[in-house]
Amino acid sequence: MKKSALQVARATYQPKMPKALYGSVKIEEGAATQSVADQEKVKELFPNTYGMPTLKFVESGEKNDYPAINVGVILSGGQAPGGHNVIAGIFDGIKKQNAGSKLYGFLMGPGGLVDHNYKELTADIIDEYRNTGGFDIIGSGRTKLEAKEQFDKGLEILKKLDIKALVIIGGDDSNTNACVLAEYYKQINAGVQVIGCPKTIDGDLKNEMIETSFGFDTACKVYSEVIGNIQRDCNSARKYWHFIKLMGRSASHIGLECALQVQPNMCIISEEVEAKKLSLDDIVTDIANVVAKRAANGNNFGTVLIPEGLIEFIPAMKALISELNDFLAHHQEEFNAIPKDDQLEYIKKNLSAENAKVFASLPAGVARQLTLDRDPHGNVQVSLIETEKLLAEMVGNKLAEMKKDGKYSGKFASQVHFFGYEGRCAAPSNFDADYCYSLGYTAAALIGAGKTGYMSSVRNTTAPAAEWIAGGVPVTMMMNMERRHGEMKPVIRKALVELDGAPFKYFAANREAWAIGTEFVYPGPIQYFGPTEVCDQPTVTLKLEQGK
Repeated sequence: MKKSALQVARATYQPKMPKALYGSVKIEEGAATQSVADQEKVKELFPNTYGMPTLKFVESGEKNDYPAINVGVILSGGQAPGGHNVIAGIFDGIKKQNAGSKLYGFLMGPGGLVDHNYKELTADIIDEYRNTGGFDIIGSGRTKLEAKEQFDKGLEILKKLDIKALVIIGGDDSNTNACVLAEYYKQINAGVQVIGCPKTIDGDLKNEMIETSFGFDTACKVYSEVIGNIQRDCNSARKYWHFIKLMGRSASHIGLECALQVQPNMCIISEEVEAKKLSLDDIVTDIANVVAKRAANGNNFGTVLIPEGLIEFIPAMKALISELNDFLAHHQEEFNAIPKDDQLEYIKKNLSAENAKVFASLPAGVARQLTLDRDPHGNVQVSLIETEKLLAEMVGNKLAEMKKDGKYSGKFASQVHFFGYEGRCAAPSNFDADYCYSLGYTAAALIGAGKTGYMSSVRNTTAPAAEWIAGGVPVTMMMNMERRHGEMKPVIRKALVELDGAPFKYFAANREAWAIGTEFVYPGPIQYFGPTEVCDQPTVTLKLEQGK
């Protein structure tokens, strides 16, 4: 297979790790933990894995003897840069413990476990994928592991292959499923450990023990490069407003980090929209006012960053979507059987008066997008809602009204973009290459220590990699109860942008200057080779959070 010059060069990169992981390790136990909310209910659902302590690996002079062990690995959910290095870290970690250990990859996500599709990952396969983007080593999928029949089918193949530990690499939903699986296997004494790894470019799987989810760093650097390129074009042609939607279903971490890197004229933060109870019209008016102010200075151009999940954070829209999700969870077949031309009317008739009114006010295209098939978790697929087009169109209409009232005298032309897949499988930045390898190696250490129901944790990530702290966090510690498919379920609580956190405060303090002035920054592409201050930068978000 032909390889690019970069692929050849990256294959030789040796990821950096926390100093403690290079030799023998011992565990330091922290205090017992509890879930972030709904403690009694979560404890009742996870009697065998609730309340475990946090763990930290420290250097040990003692030599540990590890038996050979067979380990399984699953890539679950959407792709994120660095997944291959997590697998390489697991492989190297278990081989270091005992050269006789084996690693099996289940193909195309959790479905591979249930359907018994797998392959052994040998050294030559692993070496082919080190420091590369994508999940193509074994593929990924979105099958939810939640039914006892699935757990039992999975156990059949685990027993057949003599697999004693399973690592599930995924986001909050996938790690919730990993925790449910860990609890079930412990309850029936299956003899299978289950360990999770925190993956999502959205950045919404984090807490004091998980500082960042892997892939976020690379994705934001890729998006920021492209936004920077657009801003350079925008500042050159001086005739377009660019409306740029960015991934981030449930949180605006990507939008905020990209804003911190490129200094756009506007960046909407969904969490702020919800806190201030803004309507769609409020948002449109805010953008139109900035367009008008810039036009008064002779600048008929600019950039607006929009988080993918914005629609769900507008309170009136959130209430509508919540009712729609519940309704369609129970009437999907009935809805599908109705002729397409009558579907919107059918929905309107079955909604409460207030939500029906909001639904009726939407452009037909957006209303239809809200009724499209749900994702496997029962949620509206917000990436299919073209929020960037909706806002560009509505801002244009608002400016036309302002022109009639003599409040605007510029020219408005818009371009729309959605940056999503461009960042999910990019070759990982040095940070993600190092962080992911360390997460995988830590997962191997947790397996060696006989742990289950833990997520691999690597902290202190704004320091050089040697000073990172490796350990484990009980997955139950991150859980609360939420409504899914019309029922209350235990899930890992998503980490949203904190409006009193340092990253948002820095953004809020500067956004007015960025809005009216043209203070664009052009980050350029991810750098692998060159001075450390260019190649090994963590995200601005992490630096601000840690006061660096």
